[in-house]
Amino acid sequence: MSELETRLDTLISRVETVWERLDMPGKRAELATLREKSGKPELWDDPSSARVLLQRLSALQEEVDYWLTLRQGVVDAQELLLIADADLLPELEAEIAELEHELGQAEFHLMLSGEYDHGAAIFAIHAGAGGTDAQDWAAMLLRMYLRWAKQSGFNTVLLDSMPGDEAGLKSATVAVSGKYAYGYLRAERGVHRLVRLSPFDSAHRRHTSFALIEAWPDLGREVPVDIKPDELEIDTFCASSAGGQHMQKNETAVRIRHIPTDIVVQCQNERSQSQNRETALRIIKARLIQRVEEERRAKIDTLKGEHTDMGWGNQIRSYVLHPYRMVKDHRTDYETGNVDGVLDGDLDEFIAAYLRLGMGNGERN
Repeated sequence: MSELETRLDTLISRVETVWERLDMPGKRAELATLREKSGKPELWDDPSSARVLLQRLSALQEEVDYWLTLRQGVVDAQELLLIADADLLPELEAEIAELEHELGQAEFHLMLSGEYDHGAAIFAIHAGAGGTDAQDWAAMLLRMYLRWAKQSGFNTVLLDSMPGDEAGLKSATVAVSGKYAYGYLRAERGVHRLVRLSPFDSAHRRHTSFALIEAWPDLGREVPVDIKPDELEIDTFCASSAGGQHMQKNETAVRIRHIPTDIVVQCQNERSQSQNRETALRIIKARLIQRVEEERRAKIDTLKGEHTDMGWGNQIRSYVLHPYRMVKDHRTDYETGNVDGVLDGDLDEFIAAYLRLGMGNGERN
């Protein structure tokens, strides 16, 4: 058997394994049923149910079409190999390589199977212990994640930021839109630790700084969370300009506290109070969804007899710039000496290692 035949046989086996795992025959049957329902005149008697049905129909159609196309591509390549002459082999080899890459990407995305993994995200960075160094570290992390998002094809919007006292940031909140944004960013939640010679220490001593990364699913205006007006405590104030040196004359900034959970969100980056209020409520809803998921996982861990302390001092990753250079994830043990690359947004290997670990542990969200 030639190398190309072996690669094609492996591709077919992988595709069929995923085909069965995803129950594509069942999904094709469901798709036919949804198409039939969508064509009935009484569909829009209940607009809310109609929208849900059409959203499911669209998502299912996209998934089925994708796997049908990929599966047919492998079959076509196998048939072509039977009749290919020497002149066609380089072209066929390139096609097989493309199919292998496409299937690899698809298999990776199967790890992102949580309820909200496929959608947009909101993430926040908070400077922790370490004073000015920690605030500078928060700004470095913001730059790192914005670069990663751009390299990954995601769009980002800075929702809110609070400048540090001397340098950097006390906190920042960013919306990230694009397919699987939340699935990727949930891998980054936790405390990130920096060790370096401090540029803010006149003696140039080594300092350790901490920053916390949070991430929540962003469902926009379609968030299935009911918040009663009497559960909110809303304050308005004058927003500071870029850099924090001056205050605007109008009270456009908004701070909202969700009283039952004591979740507090502040937004001042939008130009109007109503926009900042809407953004703050969007973040509160996203955080409430995340809290429900965390409580569900904590209950499962308790039933399993396991407990994980998600406290501030338990860093998930260390970035060491002195006395040696290394970035190491403490959950997966994945590490690299390419510190500059990581700080420039090369995070995919860290995220992939975490998602693979999650698959092994049965985690989904």
